[in-house]
Amino acid sequence: MLANSNATANLAVKDLAKAKSFYEDVLGLREVHNEGGELIVYKCGDTSINVYHSKFAGTNKATAVTWMVGDEIEKIVGGLRSKGVVFEHYDMPHTTIEGDIHVGHGMKVAWFKDPDGNILNLVDR
Repeated sequence: MLANSNATANLAVKDLAKAKSFYEDVLGLREVHNEGGELIVYKCGDTSINVYHSKFAGTNKATAVTWMVGDEIEKIVGGLRSKGVVFEHYDMPHTTIEGDIHVGHGMKVAWFKDPDGNILNLVDR
């Protein structure tokens, strides 16, 4: 029923101006729509992300958005680190951490948080 429709991630934030700075200046996303300070839509490849103001921001403790970045993962992690992004390190079975990248199960993954604690990640697929 929905297999041929694009999906959009929704990220709740407390301070939309602070989030705007992070998603545009740090992550390099391009705003494509703004709903008067309540919602900003960012273009990501063939999809988009809705960043919206909510009093429930920061309550999700699981990964909210994944970017499939292929063999650019090391370069992207380095670029984000140079902009002040702090990467998360998790103790996971059968996985080692090389710098800020988890390696195991045939893939490389790096996790980080936005200013409201939304967990974001990069995968080398």
